[in-house]
Amino acid sequence: MSLYHGIACRRKFFWCYRLLSTYVTKTRYLFELKEDDDSCKKAQQTGAFYLFHSLAPLLQTSAHQYLAPRHSLLELERLLGKFGQDARRIEDSVLIGCSEQQEAWFALDLASLHKPEMETELKGSFIELRKALFQLNARDASLLSTAQALLRWHDAHQFCSRSGQPTKKNVAGSKRVCPSNNIIYYPQMAPVVITLVSDGTRCLLARQSSFPKGMYSALAGFCDIGESVEETIHREVAEEVGLEVESLQYYASQHWPFPSGSLMIACHATVKPGQTEIQVNLRELETAAWFSHDEVATALKRKGPYTQQQNGTFPFWLPPKLAISHQLIKEWVEKQTCSSLPA
Repeated sequence: MSLYHGIACRRKFFWCYRLLSTYVTKTRYLFELKEDDDSCKKAQQTGAFYLFHSLAPLLQTSAHQYLAPRHSLLELERLLGKFGQDARRIEDSVLIGCSEQQEAWFALDLASLHKPEMETELKGSFIELRKALFQLNARDASLLSTAQALLRWHDAHQFCSRSGQPTKKNVAGSKRVCPSNNIIYYPQMAPVVITLVSDGTRCLLARQSSFPKGMYSALAGFCDIGESVEETIHREVAEEVGLEVESLQYYASQHWPFPSGSLMIACHATVKPGQTEIQVNLRELETAAWFSHDEVATALKRKGPYTQQQNGTFPFWLPPKLAISHQLIKEWVEKQTCSSLPA
């Protein structure tokens, strides 16, 4: 091994070590804040807060993109004071992450305050996350998705399901406890499978009536109690389009804040040979169809949504890049492209 090569390898090793060390440090720090109320209160002193109103995040517009402004504890206290609110409202905030420099990030919903006056004061707008999600950068999208899901969970779990007594959250918002029986409730996500079905040369895409005009996506459905991911995929494909799946391959997963916090588990699936006749379940879907590689590759290049054409039709387009369904479909196109290249 040459000296240069040896130095390069050591540099690569130390870079990887620093990366791992930073991740471990952040993870341990967040664990401490979740488990120790005093540590979390201390972190709030130097932390940053993202603001919501009725689960809609405060956003500002910059160069055709939404930005999520952050506020210090002092700024937040001044804001609450100006609107006649007790600073103890900050206790309702939830921990949503931290920077590599261990600046803790929190989210707080101020639904009780007058929305227009707050927007004027804060020089921004409270916008529904579903409308704004794909115009956010990746970091803000992830943080605001986490924040909204966690804030919604706390709003819906203020009472113990066994005793009926009010529950109390810890400072970080990582759990709620019933004082009468010490039952601990932790935030939960609902597992959802999202499956791109292929017959080998085409992929199956569908749309629900709630989708924007012209948009198609992969099949998706919640896991039932007692089901494995594999069983859910077999059932959902059979229920929604009347096809039987032969093979499965896991792709990736993604947290999704809708409808109330879901874990999207993305997979590829292949149907049995000769079983390609679609029988759409109209209780679940508006329509479903097979699409060729070229059709899907063209749709991936469109940004959508699109205005109605003169003939009353809408161009076929796919979910935005941030959505895991887009990445799942994109991978299928890339695999089809590679398999068609000459050896």
